[in-house]
Amino acid sequence: MAEDAFTEHRPLLFTIAYEMLGSAADAEDVLQESYLRWRAVDPAAVEHPRAYLVRTVTRQALNHLRAVRARREEYVGTWLPEPIRTAPEVSDDAILAESVSMAMMLVLETLNPTERAVFLLHDVFGYPHGEIAASVGKTETAVRQIAHRARRHVHARRRRFEPDSAATRKVVQRFMHAARTGELQTLMDLLAPGAVQFSDGGGKAVAARRPITGRADVARFVLRVLRGLRTTTAETRIEQATYNGMPAARFVTGGELDWLVAFEIHDGRITGLYGIRNPDKLHRAETVLPLDRGGHPLWKP
Repeated sequence: MAEDAFTEHRPLLFTIAYEMLGSAADAEDVLQESYLRWRAVDPAAVEHPRAYLVRTVTRQALNHLRAVRARREEYVGTWLPEPIRTAPEVSDDAILAESVSMAMMLVLETLNPTERAVFLLHDVFGYPHGEIAASVGKTETAVRQIAHRARRHVHARRRRFEPDSAATRKVVQRFMHAARTGELQTLMDLLAPGAVQFSDGGGKAVAARRPITGRADVARFVLRVLRGLRTTTAETRIEQATYNGMPAARFVTGGELDWLVAFEIHDGRITGLYGIRNPDKLHRAETVLPLDRGGHPLWKP
């Protein structure tokens, strides 16, 4: 049945759409559009359902990405991907964990839509150039050139970090305790000298409009935000979690998720903090979303 094939491959299709778009909401829209298209074809006429569905989702995601890029250029403050809560086992797949990380998603934003699709399908999901060519409407030769250019661009900008693990969670736990107790020096000791804080309020919540660089300024910013949360009558609860394959902290005030911070950690120090306060990006942050690369790196239809 058509529905059975779509359900079977849904985690893979969602992962492709999310990494293309950086938005779980937009990814779900793409999957809905793709499902309707899939229902309109005769499954018996499709030799390889997974390959057909991947092509459909890729094309729909490309169309969607081209439509939203102009809106992102007008975004108030720093744009960050919509965070998705991930299962701990995502970190067991190093390629998947890096590809959905906040750091990599920001690098992907600097590619044009076709470059993004080609890089993801080949380097993350393991599809051959010929299959990608059918998905993006290019020749195989052109896809090889695009893949080379996109890979060089990504490698020049990628940040080194460690995925969620017991060791990184301990660093975050110490950071959260120091933030809760107002220990500025301890916060600074846990931050790398060139640490960067990215904040996304989307013009709907108080957030820094530009990245904050340097451990002293980052530490003070964190304490200022917490002081702001404490001015409310409701108590703020801090919880640990995993988002985008990264250790994270959830700041819950009055039962509502107010601030979500994903931590980038390298050599035991925090090198990047990705804080989301835009409520539009937080109301789906409770559910763990299954991610899947489809059994790659060896491609099979």
